[in-house]
Amino acid sequence: MPDTRTQSAKLLDTLLWPVERVGAGALSILGHIGSMVWLFIEAAHWVLRAVFGRRVRLGRFAIISQIVRVGVRSVFIVTLVSGAVGLILSMQLAPPLDQFGQRALVANIISVAVLRELGPLIGAIVLTGFAGAAIAAEIGTMVVSEEIEALEAHALNPVRFLVVPRLTATIVSMTGLGVLSSFVAIVASVGISVIMLDIPLETYFKNMETQTKMVDFLTGLSKGTIFGLLIGIIACGNGLKVTGGAAGVGNATTQTVVQCVVAIVIADLVFTAIFFALKLV
Repeated sequence: MPDTRTQSAKLLDTLLWPVERVGAGALSILGHIGSMVWLFIEAAHWVLRAVFGRRVRLGRFAIISQIVRVGVRSVFIVTLVSGAVGLILSMQLAPPLDQFGQRALVANIISVAVLRELGPLIGAIVLTGFAGAAIAAEIGTMVVSEEIEALEAHALNPVRFLVVPRLTATIVSMTGLGVLSSFVAIVASVGISVIMLDIPLETYFKNMETQTKMVDFLTGLSKGTIFGLLIGIIACGNGLKVTGGAAGVGNATTQTVVQCVVAIVIADLVFTAIFFALKLV
């Protein structure tokens, strides 16, 4: 009888093991998301206190230096990648459209795709690899070297002095990089269309003007802002949670890149679904 019960218990444990693993993973993900949300709330609290209160000030120099470090240094890479994407898409779209005698529609497709999707996405992915990983590594190194504890020992809040400047920088930089990425991709598409695809410049701009609306630009702009917020929060949050020395810093950096890309894609999907439901697509 005891053997039967033991076998039943083992069988039950075997059957429940996948459920337990899924449940534990789900709880871990929810806990991680909750910690990021709380970090954002705390950062927003300090920003609001600085805006509406006189006693709290945010370091303008720290914010500007982070914008230069995060955004300005990403301009060249974003320009290079966006220009290449604009050229590639134009050359890839021309042959299929030629089959229907509508090569000039390259302008229609490129303008909407770049303004709504590709511009913000390219900027976000570049910023994730270039700045998000660097922020996580920098803050993680400060945690390992006990600099965060030193700040707290001097009654200096790490969120106020470390997170807020970096979060502000990623939001501002990503918004600007999204616009830059869209502009460069469209300019590259215009150039290749006129030079190689024999699409008149007037026709290109006329088709682009007919196809695009202000909502397309605003959609890309809002996506860039949200992507910047996600990159900043995830990078800072993972950096503050580093444990285990140098290996922990490396893990936090890797996790930041992966989590940022996943969060950006999910946020993009949510944006698209909302605009589709509102018939703004």
